[in-house]
This record gives sequence, structure tokens and C-alpha cells, in this order.
Amino acid sequence: MQRAARREPISRVSLAEQVADRLRQEIYDRRLAPGRRLDETELAEELGVSRTPVREALRQLTAQGLVESRSRRGCFVAEVTLEDQREIFPIMARLEGWVAHEVAKKATPGDLDHLRELHSRLERLAAAEDVDRYWEANYVFHVALQELAGNRWLQNILGELRRKLNLARHRSLKLPGRIHRSIAEHRAVMKALAARRPAEAESAMRDHLLNQLDALTRLEAGDTGTHRRTGGGTRAARRTK
Repeated sequence: MQRAARREPISRVSLAEQVADRLRQEIYDRRLAPGRRLDETELAEELGVSRTPVREALRQLTAQGLVESRSRRGCFVAEVTLEDQREIFPIMARLEGWVAHEVAKKATPGDLDHLRELHSRLERLAAAEDVDRYWEANYVFHVALQELAGNRWLQNILGELRRKLNLARHRSLKLPGRIHRSIAEHRAVMKALAARRPAEAESAMRDHLLNQLDALTRLEAGDTGTHRRTGGGTRAARRTK
């Protein structure tokens, strides 16, 4: 009996996924700016592929909220307005607060040691005022917290919202002094986690997210002073006075 020809292993990553990964990174890096039209033919030529994987990649990115498909006009890099962020950040604050609450209850000593390692890197980058790398390390820290919370549905929802906010990337950190206030807010979260105080951890995390929105709002208004216009400092600072 004739044996079937040996099949070649199937690649785990399709060409469309590779194209999507490349375009996603270029969107996050703003090499593809918000509002830019994404022409299938042009992208296919630049990437050295046919239009089919490009078309599929654009569908994936549209489903993730990074690309918008406009009737009879084609695909465009999505834009996140301040109004979008005003709607998304309070949701993120509630959900990430819940994450911190759960981690304060569930984290093992080993889990806390891992978070301390991640936080130490944040401390070093904040001291160096390395905004780009701080933003990346901050992303890793928050994802680690979400994994420790142990709720995959919560992770999925937060992942979708975070992908949308990533279009604005680290803009809030451009506010003078914001990176130092951000790390102070992180310290408050870590202190509550280490002390196993769920309600305190939840409140500290919620303030952290809402303070990011506050920074973005001030930047949009051209207010780059070291204190809020209301004169009270950040939410976390007001609460601990």
C-alpha cells in the first residue's frame, strides 16, 4: 500500500496575521498616523504580499478597533478623541479597580514578589524620566495584575479597551511631572496589595486611571501646570491628606 506523502508542517502564524502584527505596531508607533487612509494596493506593494492577506489583516484590525472601515471610502487608522477617552477611562477605572481588589485577596507571596520586580523597573524608568519605556513597563505591570486576578472574561474586556486606548499611547505622560505622580500612584497600589487590603487597592487603582484622564484633559486644554485647576492635586493625594 502506497504511503501518503509527508505533509509540511502548517505555519502557526498566517501571512494575514503577520501583516496585521506589522500594521498594528506601526499604528501604535504612529508611523501610521490616526486618520490616515490605508490603501490595500499600496500596503501590499510595500510589504511584498498580495492584497488578500492585507485585506484580511485590515478586517482583523477593524474588529480590534484600530482601523475604521468607511462606506465607499476604504479603511482608515482609527482616531481616539478626548470624548472617547472620557467614556472609556471611567470604565477602565472600575474594572482595573476590581482587578486590584481581587489580586489583594488572591495573590501568593510569589505573585507579590513578581509584581515587586515589575514595579522596581517602573521606579527606575520613572527616575530616569524615560517616558517610552515607562509606558511599555506600565503596560506589562497592568497585564500581570489582570492575569493574577484570574478572570479571563475580565481580561478579554480590558484587553479590548486597552487596545483602543493604546492609540493615544502614553500621551498623558507628556504632562510635566505626570510620570512622577504616576509612579507615586503605583506605590499606593503596591502598598495596598502587600498589606492585603482589597478595598484600598481598588480605590488606589481607580484613582490612578482617573488621574490619567485628568492629565489628558489638562493637556487638551493647554493646562500644563503642576496642580489641577481645582487646586486640590490628584485624587489620591486629596484622599490621603
